[in-house]
Amino acid sequence: MRTTLKGVNRVRTRLASGEIVTYYYAWKGGPRLFGKPGSAEFHAAYVEATKKPEVSTGKLGVILEKFQQSGEFCNNIAARTQSDYRAKLRLIDKKFGDYPLKGLSDRRTRGLFLEWRDELAMRSRRQADYTWVVLSRVLSWALGRGLIDVNPCEKAGRLYRGSRVDKVWTLDDEAAFMASAPRHLRLPLIAAVWSGQRQGDLLRLTWTQYDGKVIRLQQQKTGARVVVPVGAPLKAALDSIGGKAGKVLLNSDGMPWTEDGFRSSWRKACIAAGIIGLTFNDLRGTAVTRLALAGCTEAEIATITGHSLRDVRSILDAHYLHRDPALAESAIRKYEAMMRLSFTKEGAA
Repeated sequence: MRTTLKGVNRVRTRLASGEIVTYYYAWKGGPRLFGKPGSAEFHAAYVEATKKPEVSTGKLGVILEKFQQSGEFCNNIAARTQSDYRAKLRLIDKKFGDYPLKGLSDRRTRGLFLEWRDELAMRSRRQADYTWVVLSRVLSWALGRGLIDVNPCEKAGRLYRGSRVDKVWTLDDEAAFMASAPRHLRLPLIAAVWSGQRQGDLLRLTWTQYDGKVIRLQQQKTGARVVVPVGAPLKAALDSIGGKAGKVLLNSDGMPWTEDGFRSSWRKACIAAGIIGLTFNDLRGTAVTRLALAGCTEAEIATITGHSLRDVRSILDAHYLHRDPALAESAIRKYEAMMRLSFTKEGAA
């Protein structure tokens, strides 16, 4: 007796020879089914393709290991972030590596995981949140692949409520750093405040990406391609070096920076300049802030920095653009101008 197999997707296509053939897939976008429909071979292929993976009776440590071998981890997470994830995964494995996967469906498991996060928060709420995010992402990945039945770490909120509202480099901060820092650290600052790019992308920047007018790059974290028109200060700094090949930003030995080496040197330079509480990453938000104060639209800012419009709006509203007096002054002047125009029109009428 011939049975109807649910969800089979039939696709007709024309070969190079002109022959029209029909291919069958277990579902749209699913694996191809070989054999003739109705045959034992075809039915067996369908059963194998649509077989629901059994929930593993193993341990959480197995899932942690599988995640690190997956395309999700290897292809969708930046190399630097992978290193951070591995540190958290080792921490999770040490605590819960032997936890049975079937126990994830127990409602008490969520409470157990939350208690552990609270313990971590005694040392650092921010790192406790990061560890929780990593664990939740692993379990979400496993849930999507049918390896577990439930993710007990969903929608738990965050403990850390820190904000970098006031973490913006002022012009005085910039001047102090430029006066104190060695030359090989001045260019990174200029590049950051005039491009709004991340530290990693700037450290990877090569001379071939600069044509004298714009910088073209693909951001490693998001994959966004940006074309940054080079402002006069940055152009002057770049043209004074005049490189033709290799990395743009180099250390005191004329060699490309390592990320750890750059962070260490930058931190020391900030201390020497009397700059406390500001990081290189804050220069990205500083660029967004300055562009906004200059009257740039959110779309214009996003085009330069590679942020999404939503991210630009979020940065300006909550993270970096503190209630700057210059904005209030600008707002009142615009209000005055509008009212003057309104009264002028009424008088003319």
